[in-house]
Amino acid sequence: MTTVNEHTIAEELRRMAGEARPVDPHAYAARATTRSSNRRRLSWTLAAAATALVAGAVFVTLDGEQMTAKVANPPTHQLPANTPRQIQAVRVCMPAGGPSVNVNPYWRDPAHGTSADFRVLAEYRDKNGYTALVGSTKGFVLCTPSAETPDPPVFTYWGNRAPGNLASATDPLIVDRYAVQYWWAPDPKHQDNYALVVAGRVGPSVRRVTIDWAVGKPTDAVVSNGFFIARTPAGTVSRKDQHGEMADYVDTPRPTVTAYDAAGRVVATTPDVPFDWRGPVT
Repeated sequence: MTTVNEHTIAEELRRMAGEARPVDPHAYAARATTRSSNRRRLSWTLAAAATALVAGAVFVTLDGEQMTAKVANPPTHQLPANTPRQIQAVRVCMPAGGPSVNVNPYWRDPAHGTSADFRVLAEYRDKNGYTALVGSTKGFVLCTPSAETPDPPVFTYWGNRAPGNLASATDPLIVDRYAVQYWWAPDPKHQDNYALVVAGRVGPSVRRVTIDWAVGKPTDAVVSNGFFIARTPAGTVSRKDQHGEMADYVDTPRPTVTAYDAAGRVVATTPDVPFDWRGPVT
């Protein structure tokens, strides 16, 4: 019999209670059941319920192998055009033709736009796949392709408020999202696979962004067109659940994000970013 983490579902439903459209709890439960049946039981903490694009990209693979290049170019202040590969990637990311309202990938709000409105703004690649920051002038989603039950492209307005204002960003560093993304691998030794992801925007003076995950070495983000994204493997911690039984939880430490200029000087820092952060309300 498959075990479904009811606490996880309840917390997610509470978090999404303020969405413009109602949540489909049956779809969420079915998704949770599907994942549980294909890998060992993994609970979430309360918070956890919820080809680099340019030559200037800097990133580090999940196995720790550092790969660097020259600093990123200044942003163009315009959404970049998608390449044919990126157009296809956006379509795969949004199977319903646009972003989703909640954990059901087919539950949409027309106000959020269609897949044609979205561009691949920055993507972080490693040996396990990639996560992309995909955005429009209104908002953005995180896309992590997976062979099995990929995370839905849940929409967030820029500035975390409708109608969304991409041009409102004047700070040198804005962290727009801190989330966990799932990726699936057929290797039975790695049936539970999660990555911590941080993404956001940078001002014209910023050429490099690092994320100190509070565990291990800092990660260099990919910086592209005034946007950045980075990810790292998510660890687990064991403790008693609400029933007094020991369970594994995804570990979501609070990272610190730092932006640097072309001379390597620190121009902005955002410390202790809370999990499920969806950006400052503007």
